[in-house]
Amino acid sequence: MTASPTQIPAPGAGTAPDLLAFDREHVWHPYTSMTDPTPTRLVTGASGTRLTLADGTELVDGMSSWWAAIHGYNHPVLNAALAAQAADYAHVMFGGLTHEPAIRLARRLVDLSPVGLEHVFLADSGSVSVEVALKMVLQYQRGVGHPERTRLLTIRGGYHGDTFGCMSVCDPVGGMHSMFSGVLPQQVFADQPPSSPDGVAAWAAGFEALAAEHAHELAGIIVEPLLQGAGGMYVYPAECLQVMREVADRHDLVLVFDEIATGFGRTGTLFAADAAGVSPDIMCVGKALTGGYLTLAAALCTSRIAVGLSHSESGVLMHGPTFMGNPLACSAALASLDLLEANDWEAQVARINAGLVAGLAPVRHLAGVADVRTLGAVGVVQLDHPVDMVKATEVAIEHGVWLRPFRDLIYTMPPYVSSDEDVATICAAIAAAAVVA
Repeated sequence: MTASPTQIPAPGAGTAPDLLAFDREHVWHPYTSMTDPTPTRLVTGASGTRLTLADGTELVDGMSSWWAAIHGYNHPVLNAALAAQAADYAHVMFGGLTHEPAIRLARRLVDLSPVGLEHVFLADSGSVSVEVALKMVLQYQRGVGHPERTRLLTIRGGYHGDTFGCMSVCDPVGGMHSMFSGVLPQQVFADQPPSSPDGVAAWAAGFEALAAEHAHELAGIIVEPLLQGAGGMYVYPAECLQVMREVADRHDLVLVFDEIATGFGRTGTLFAADAAGVSPDIMCVGKALTGGYLTLAAALCTSRIAVGLSHSESGVLMHGPTFMGNPLACSAALASLDLLEANDWEAQVARINAGLVAGLAPVRHLAGVADVRTLGAVGVVQLDHPVDMVKATEVAIEHGVWLRPFRDLIYTMPPYVSSDEDVATICAAIAAAAVVA
């Protein structure tokens, strides 16, 4: 007989220790062990750029809830959009039915995205949008008469999600390949691009040679443009994206940009692709799409890809989530895009970047720091050793900031509404965490 779980108090009736005890024993958090979980903090409120913990501690949010809450928390415009949509209908199936929020959002995404991306698949998470993109690539190649082209070319250091197709194109060393060897599809990995333009020519030659060697079996190229996120927060030159576009065209490969982390202004342009003047064949967006309110992502593709995959044996794109095109999420996304434009996101991101550059400059000289880099509203401190995540998090909290260090990195992606004082506070916390981590 299974032991009954710890009794959980009724909503509002439990004390913080009761709730945290149940959480520790029964709730899995991202990338944690059930037998030896890392500490969690109980949040009781969130407003603007602040998180409030159960003990009353107020923290400046340096993470935008994993890069999504670009407008901060409890925003009246986003709240109103959700309330208005909920008063009409919260959800209807997207199979055989449609609705105005989804149509308006698709039109908006087509208008905002790089030239040529005209068809929109609304997915329920970033990982799912990447899975859909991979299906698009493979079905396209089958549709144009190349079923033998089944592998993807990508660069080392990448991260594209935690589902199986996504894991296969994550970094083969830093990802989860060893845990699922023999099960994951075997992809082709090129060297990570250089960090400065000086090395682009040599890298491009190697990338082209690898693509040519495997062209007979390659279906497409997938990368995170400019900024590799959870694979290591690595920044590389925009010229590399132009090389990828040229290689894709030369070998009839489908070029996929995973803009889930970079999209909607995070790197300083609306999409990272814009920095290179390059249009991919498929683009994935998510995270900031709804301003961090609800899970929603999208995979956009060109007409060439849409028509080509429609000629595959099924004749249809083989994917259809239960909550596809959820009206609440679509309404939140529309309101978030309105705010993005109304708030002059370019000025917001430029101001944050200036604060990060100035605030993190002294960290370069600390013992144990290997590199400091910034791009748009992203600030990264890389250590020369693995970070002590628990200790670094505790020190950041002592300095009034919420951070989520990992591997050898202490970094921030703050909300765009963060004040200069917020950014300075975040930088000070990163510096303090780097000393003890």
